[in-house]
Amino acid sequence: MAVTAVQQAAETGTDISSRAAAEAYVGGVCFKQGPPTLVGAELEWLTAVGDPSAPRPQPALLATALGQYAPTSIAPQSPALPLPGGSRVTVEPGGQVELSSAPYADPVELCDRLHTDTRMLRDLLEPHSVRMYAVAADAVRKPQRVLRLPRYAAMENTFGRLGPFGALMMCNTAAAQVSVDAGTDPAEIAARWNALYAIGPALVAAFACSPSLSGAPEGPWASQRMRAWLRLDNARVRAPGSHWAEPAAEYARWALDVPLLCVRGAESPECDWAAPPGATFADWLCGALDDEIGRRPRREDLDYHLTTLFPLVRASGHLEVRYLDAQPGDGWTVPVHAITALLTDPATVAEAGLVAAATVDRWVESARVGLADPEIRSAAVELLTLAADTATAPTARAELHAAARRCSHRRTPTGDRVPSGSWA
Repeated sequence: MAVTAVQQAAETGTDISSRAAAEAYVGGVCFKQGPPTLVGAELEWLTAVGDPSAPRPQPALLATALGQYAPTSIAPQSPALPLPGGSRVTVEPGGQVELSSAPYADPVELCDRLHTDTRMLRDLLEPHSVRMYAVAADAVRKPQRVLRLPRYAAMENTFGRLGPFGALMMCNTAAAQVSVDAGTDPAEIAARWNALYAIGPALVAAFACSPSLSGAPEGPWASQRMRAWLRLDNARVRAPGSHWAEPAAEYARWALDVPLLCVRGAESPECDWAAPPGATFADWLCGALDDEIGRRPRREDLDYHLTTLFPLVRASGHLEVRYLDAQPGDGWTVPVHAITALLTDPATVAEAGLVAAATVDRWVESARVGLADPEIRSAAVELLTLAADTATAPTARAELHAAARRCSHRRTPTGDRVPSGSWA
């Protein structure tokens, strides 16, 4: 859930002249065209000062432990240096720690670098009694926000009006995200974008491993983390983007019509970043919020608004796959290899879309029953087998074939066997 910095194409303070100009800007900065050669990943861990039921580490403790690698969100004067493997550390509202990798052309190199940085991150934290837990949902602690930043206060206020899932998402969940290039031209971008949405439900089920989430309403779910996201804020999370012919243009139109999460004010923990309820960026742009905000938006306001959108696939120059649970142990390498392999070339992208055609848009069922659904399970097995057959690295092929066998036997990444049939 780290804030993704969209590359700005204009100087700070530049006004936006019209909705058409804003849409063109969003389409340009969110979908960078070029040969799709790079892959990156973001990994999150829950943390505790001791065993999983222990208190969350406070920002000051994390800043001390991380030293020169601490993000400025918890240590404003920190140089926020990258770890030796190129990853940068961020801290989430509930004290989760995250590594955001540098992009690499080779997924095996990416995994090697992330392994190196994961070990170093653990070595930095453990002398201060801070332990990292590779789980996708906190099963024992109630949600508690430890970062007192105005962005997160605004999020808590907005999401709190919609139920418990905002606080649960912010504080009690962790994901494994994979980022890939958008594509060479509009046609390839559309194919890759639509494929990532098409394969999503099957991959959610394949990697679902969060059946328990403290503070969530009762009910069995294969991925409580995904449940929290799906129940969070439909306007902000569920972009209608699974069948877009022109993703850049349609994403831009959607982004401007998403309600404002916050409007940045003074850089102070005490300042109020609240936005007028229900008002969209388009409303602000056309002057409907002149009385409430007192100024029209600038390019940097639009850049920031884009970081408050949380669709299942987010466009940030590249494409962020945001729908996968954090995996136990080092299991995060499997979704990295799966996503990379399924997007290897246009033919594989097209084949993956066909394999997943029967389960397109079945997000709720995949999060609720996971591999217990025969159709979703079949798609997951076929996709992982296709990825294994396409991958070039022996380690990737072995991991993906093992994951396909696991899914065929209805076993989660934690080794648990899911029941047959539908869950209650």
